[in-house]
Amino acid sequence: MSTLQKEDFSAWYIQTIKQADLMDYSPVRGCIIFKPDSYEIWEHIQEEFNARFKEEGIRNAYFPMLIPESFFTKEKDHIEGFSPELPWVTEAAGEKLEERLALRPTSETMIGTAFSDWINSYRDLPMEINQWANVFRWEKKTLPFLRTSEFLWQEGHTAHTDEEDARKRTMRMLQVYKEVIEELLAVPVYEGQKTPSERFAGAVDTFSVEAMMKDGKAVQAGTSHYMGTKFAEAFDIKYLNRDNEHVYAHTTSWGVSTRLIGALIMVHGDDQGLVLPPKVASKQVVLMPVGPWKKKPEIVERLEVLQSELKSAGIRVHLDDSDNSPGFKFNEWELKGVPMRIEFGPRDMENNQVMVKMRDLSDKVAVSLDDIATFVPKALADMQVRLLETARENRKANEYTNIDTLDELKAHIEAKKAEGEIPGFVLAGWDGELETEARIKEETGFTTRNIPFNPPVEKTTCIVSGKPAKHTVWLARAY
Repeated sequence: MSTLQKEDFSAWYIQTIKQADLMDYSPVRGCIIFKPDSYEIWEHIQEEFNARFKEEGIRNAYFPMLIPESFFTKEKDHIEGFSPELPWVTEAAGEKLEERLALRPTSETMIGTAFSDWINSYRDLPMEINQWANVFRWEKKTLPFLRTSEFLWQEGHTAHTDEEDARKRTMRMLQVYKEVIEELLAVPVYEGQKTPSERFAGAVDTFSVEAMMKDGKAVQAGTSHYMGTKFAEAFDIKYLNRDNEHVYAHTTSWGVSTRLIGALIMVHGDDQGLVLPPKVASKQVVLMPVGPWKKKPEIVERLEVLQSELKSAGIRVHLDDSDNSPGFKFNEWELKGVPMRIEFGPRDMENNQVMVKMRDLSDKVAVSLDDIATFVPKALADMQVRLLETARENRKANEYTNIDTLDELKAHIEAKKAEGEIPGFVLAGWDGELETEARIKEETGFTTRNIPFNPPVEKTTCIVSGKPAKHTVWLARAY
């Protein structure tokens, strides 16, 4: 890698995802092509979420991408929140359309309209569905995977008889996000509630899981929204309750997107390239003949046997018997982030062993061929745990809980900049006023990430006004 993380993290990121062959740029501004290795990461994310959704009784559906303009005008806050980002279809088949159609930024309006037709009685509730889809938000500033004009996501939408049931679903899905992101992607997250200025357009309450990247910036990894009856009233989602009264349903929505791919790269990657958690790596193990192996065909034959054994055990394994030099292949698979490399040559055959190199560890270890089939899954599982622990340690080292004034925050940012270090996440008191929140952003570039459920310290005074703090918030710069 020619660019190091400490020199220019953004340049390192772009260089890494290009050299690892994860994406290519599209001819359309702000859009990218997901190449097979990155798309397979997304498939593993989908598989895990789908399994969780089904456990929750949530089923998948699909809704049209084109949404009539009139649907948006029914919910004023919603359209105002998305208006600057909406691309519109105005012509079709050479004729101007009577009504403009938006490329969906999210599907509350389309699904709300459908729910109004499908829901008639309390017996129809709760209605809980999920959609895997592409969405469009015409971003001014883009970054592959993290912020693009078109991206992939899942969006769950539910309707309930009352606030208690809807809020229960809202919080349960936030917990599902935390579990999957930490257990599958090995990315630790902060759970909390978004401030009013940061909540989803049209929601009553928005909750998020926020992740810290290696450069100290934040990525909003997932959100869950309690909508109250606002969308139900706008789209006439009523049901006949047990008292034979027509009342509005309480709705929720929640989603994660392909920005999770960018997050896991930024959390785990190093100066050699990607470091992929074994659970989502498209190739978990690469087998590599070394030494003068071409003179001994039994070297590759034995690796083929091992490949078959590992495949049978459910391991995603690749045999690299290409003509490239060992050094080239070592670098290539390091760059691509493959969790485990297994080397096998004539000397190893004599010793009935292989040499194993884990992507996140420096040293190779010798493992008996008799033990390798049981060694591999355990070593991959250990690496998965190790990556989460390492990410937690890095996050902890870049959390700051002793900053109590805006001047202290500014001094902290300048000091870290002068030292070539990162300012990280800062825990601060906030008086709940929009003006003080806006001033933090204006003067530091930091934004409120969320109001954590379990802050390490409760702050008592506002970082800006010095007034009693209504909330303790995490502040950080964000992607």
